[in-house]
Amino acid sequence: MLHSMSTTVEPCSERSADEVNAEIRALWLRSGGTLSVEQREEYQRLVLEWAAAAPQSAKAA
Repeated sequence: MLHSMSTTVEPCSERSADEVNAEIRALWLRSGGTLSVEQREEYQRLVLEWAAAAPQSAKAA
């Protein structure tokens, strides 16, 4: 049986891009610069959340 994965970004909250960016930076600091498999998944989720929250002018840059 095949399962399809959703590619729709569904942020878990209405956080600003700055708030999500701060969490991304904290994740990197906690990891010491090397992400585990679980941390990479969290990083990918955070980047998608950041992209959804970032102002349009930041996305075009």
